[in-house]
Amino acid sequence: MNSIISDEQKTIIQPVIESKLEEFHLIGYEDVTEAELWGYLNQKKWKKRQEFSLHQVVSDVLTVKITDVMSYVTIESYKSNMFETVSDNEDWKELLK
Repeated sequence: MNSIISDEQKTIIQPVIESKLEEFHLIGYEDVTEAELWGYLNQKKWKKRQEFSLHQVVSDVLTVKITDVMSYVTIESYKSNMFETVSDNEDWKELLK
């Protein structure tokens, strides 16, 4: 997955990402991964932004709600399952009738 923020910014905010994941784990969401959090940030939160300042990135990470991440993960799971189960052309034609 391509990241919108620079590698330097990513390295700098790594402790913030880890802190947010610890917060999720403390409230009972132990299965949320760093990759899922990055996916949500890149695909949803930062989708339309062009440039980022460090304070905006940190603020965005700290204000992420678990409900937003879990909604993103659920939708991505449905998308991947749909493409796995409907694999050949005939299945698509049947599905789209």
